[in-house]
Amino acid sequence: METEYSPDAIIAARSLQTYTYMYASMATFWTYDYTCSLNEEWTFLLESRWTAVKGLYIVTRYVPFLFFIGHLYMNFINETPEKCHVLNTMSETISLISVMCSECFFILRTYALWNHNRIVLAAMLLFFLAVIISSVGVLFATTVTAPFETSAIPGITGCYQTSAIRLFIPFLLLFALELGLIILTLIRAIQNWRTTNGPLYTVLWKHNIGYYACGLLFSGANILTSLFLHYAYHAILHNFQLIILAILATRMHLYLWHVDRHLRSSDVLMVIPMTEVVYFGGASAATSVVE
Repeated sequence: METEYSPDAIIAARSLQTYTYMYASMATFWTYDYTCSLNEEWTFLLESRWTAVKGLYIVTRYVPFLFFIGHLYMNFINETPEKCHVLNTMSETISLISVMCSECFFILRTYALWNHNRIVLAAMLLFFLAVIISSVGVLFATTVTAPFETSAIPGITGCYQTSAIRLFIPFLLLFALELGLIILTLIRAIQNWRTTNGPLYTVLWKHNIGYYACGLLFSGANILTSLFLHYAYHAILHNFQLIILAILATRMHLYLWHVDRHLRSSDVLMVIPMTEVVYFGGASAATSVVE
């Protein structure tokens, strides 16, 4: 049966099947994670103050649902190349919004660790904006103009881009950004190791290091797969990184909020500057950073 089709058509069909299975698996994993944290999440949403960070949490948490709807529709339903182009552009835009929101969480946390040092904030924001602008330029210059095709083999749904696209530059920039942020976190943790040992402070810098280490690992893997694997395969790993980062950002924020809530309800004296608690709305000086 396979001899009726060209080798390129068979490779494209297999990659489309893998692409579909992986997106279905990611959607299942995301739904499972959301279900497991449903009680904690709604406690946070109903009882926490409305601040900019809470809005950031909501966007980071729920935007991926739109991402999955678009990609699953594009992979399970045969559409025209023109409609695939529109759906792909929308999904790529949602992906960018998701990763931007996830990174914003930890830029704010790093800013808090540095006692609201405006020079550090300015440096992080300038680098972050450079990464965003460069990534948007590369992403849309390469993917938006590439044509889409559907598989000629019966029973294979979805569409794919025929051009050989190598999107390693955005992940190289993201790798550099997260490397810089993890260095800033480590420097601050070493400086304050003996003077600031509060429970929230400890959670804060451990979360930062864990998130950045995960981001570095995935960014490095994406750089390699972008250079050496077929587009359909390395594109799956691209979006897998975005989903994992979104889960980490929202899970860590939930945990930090619940730790702070428990400490407040227990009347525990925290040995942590209030300017560093930017996520809970506990002090006016802290909330002014994010409101």
